[in-house]
Amino acid sequence: MSLDRTDVEKIAHLARLNIAEQDIQEYAENLSNILKLVDQMQAVDTHDIAPMAHPMDAIQRLRVDEVTEGNQRDHLQTVAPAVEAGLFQVPKVIE
Repeated sequence: MSLDRTDVEKIAHLARLNIAEQDIQEYAENLSNILKLVDQMQAVDTHDIAPMAHPMDAIQRLRVDEVTEGNQRDHLQTVAPAVEAGLFQVPKVIE
């Protein structure tokens, strides 16, 4: 698919972009090249290709899911201006 001057002007208008008059042809060529690349990629048969999460078969190292810090709620709430039933109270900011 090849874009011409009017296509670029319409796209620029829809995107609310101001493109200089002398740059419109270059934009048309660049966008046309991108669309050609997409067409090439769409033409590749990927029917027997398994989807990959990562191209390098990387395995994420995970740490053990264990508690490393004790409950400090009571200690932290000692400096809070307002606490009720173990919860921090904050002033109402929306009427």
